[in-house]
Amino acid sequence: MFALDPRLQQDTLPIGDFPLSRLLLSNDSNYPWFILVPRREDISEIFQLDVADQQQLWKETTALAEMLKDSFDADKLNVAALGNVVSQLHMHVIVRKREDAAWPAPVWGKHPAKPYSAEQIAVIRERLRLVLTDDFTFLEG
Repeated sequence: MFALDPRLQQDTLPIGDFPLSRLLLSNDSNYPWFILVPRREDISEIFQLDVADQQQLWKETTALAEMLKDSFDADKLNVAALGNVVSQLHMHVIVRKREDAAWPAPVWGKHPAKPYSAEQIAVIRERLRLVLTDDFTFLEG
C-alpha cells in the first residue's frame, strides 16, 4: 500500500491525485513548488516503474509543467527528481521567476522555507481548480 514519506508529509500540503501521482505543494511561499509522487510502493528511481507508469509520470509532469508555466507566469520551470534526502521517488516542478528569492541559483538550501498563509493556499488551490480538470481529483483540505 502506498504511503507518503514522513518528510514529504511534514513539508508539503496535499492537493490531489493524477491517475498515477499525488500532487503536493511544498509549504514554502518563496516559490510555487509542486511535487509529484507516484503512488507506488518501494520506488526510488524512475526506471523502477514499469514502462506504462514511466510514461504516465512523464505525461503528468509535462501536463503540470505546461499548466504551471501559463498559470503562474513562469520565466523558467525547474523539473527534477533528486532523492538525495527523501529516497521515495518524487518529481519537483518549481515555478521560477527572475524576481524570486533565489534567482538564478537553485532553490535548495538558498533561503529558509516561508510557510503559506491559509489565504495564500486558498488562492493557489482555486488557481489550480481552474486549470486541472482532466484526470485530476482534488483532495479536500
